[in-house]
Amino acid sequence: MEQVTDRTAELFKAIVDFAQATREDFEAMRDVISKLTQVQGRTVQCLEELAQGQARTDASVRELAQVQARTEAQLGELGQTVERLAQAQARTDASVRELAQAQARTEARLDRVEQAMEQLAQAQARTDASVRELAQAQARTEAQLGELGQTVERLAQAQARTDASVRELAQAQARTEARLDRVEQAMEQLAQAQARTDASVRELAQAQARTEEALQALAREVGALSQNIGYGLEDIARVVLPGYLERRYRIKVARLERQLFRVNDRVLDIDLYGEGTRDGRPITVLGEVKARIYGREVGQFLARLSEVRPQVEGEVVPLMFGYFIDLSAAEAAGKEVLLVASYQPAVEM
Repeated sequence: MEQVTDRTAELFKAIVDFAQATREDFEAMRDVISKLTQVQGRTVQCLEELAQGQARTDASVRELAQVQARTEAQLGELGQTVERLAQAQARTDASVRELAQAQARTEARLDRVEQAMEQLAQAQARTDASVRELAQAQARTEAQLGELGQTVERLAQAQARTDASVRELAQAQARTEARLDRVEQAMEQLAQAQARTDASVRELAQAQARTEEALQALAREVGALSQNIGYGLEDIARVVLPGYLERRYRIKVARLERQLFRVNDRVLDIDLYGEGTRDGRPITVLGEVKARIYGREVGQFLARLSEVRPQVEGEVVPLMFGYFIDLSAAEAAGKEVLLVASYQPAVEM
């Protein structure tokens, strides 16, 4: 701090000497001040980048500390003092004293900002570690991430609002002292938000642990019931699908039954097989029953159909029936495979 004060005193002495010497020297000094103002603009950009990306917080804080050590923010106000010195040399001494006082206040506030930055960096490091742990658990609970995705979206929106606030603060950079007041308030709010985030992460971690325990219990139950559910769902499909296909797609098929196809040395099992007509044209329904249908199930079914098709004459209508149909299944099926959920026939009646 003493070096900065000595440097400021030397700069003021040089300014006074130049102002008393020649007009050309004064113009040169104005160029120097203009360059220092550009440096001040880079300081604003550093602060904005800090708010936009917390992942680069540590590097931005170190750069901010280096810029603050050189008191470039105060040199912008010194440029204004130089212009006032050219207009009224008689008021130089009073302006210098006021600038020195403002310098002292600014340095004190910059010290507080540095401390707040360091605290936020530490809190961010803790948050990053917690998020990494949640990401590992997330791989085991993909089906339960909907609510967490909404939370992340809200956090992204809050981050966008924070970025807008930082840009507004950057526009008011010329009013250094007033801007520092707003920065201090914003830092306090960010610290409070960080504390809330830490609490939310801890709650999510606890909820994740509870979810994993529940999933393990469900996995055991599903393992015991999967065989019964599969056969029961096939029976439901054979009863409700003929009427549903006729009402919805004008497909008339008397019955649907299980059919085995021999392909080379393998036997392929088709859950639903039925011959019928659509608008008077002969068709063959080939279907599969799954409790939960995802994109990978659709791909596997299409691969099996490609092996069976050569043994089926005429038009083939591929169909999949299940309790739950994931969005990935709809994307994989496109217009090639009819996807029917167990509740749809009831809706159509």
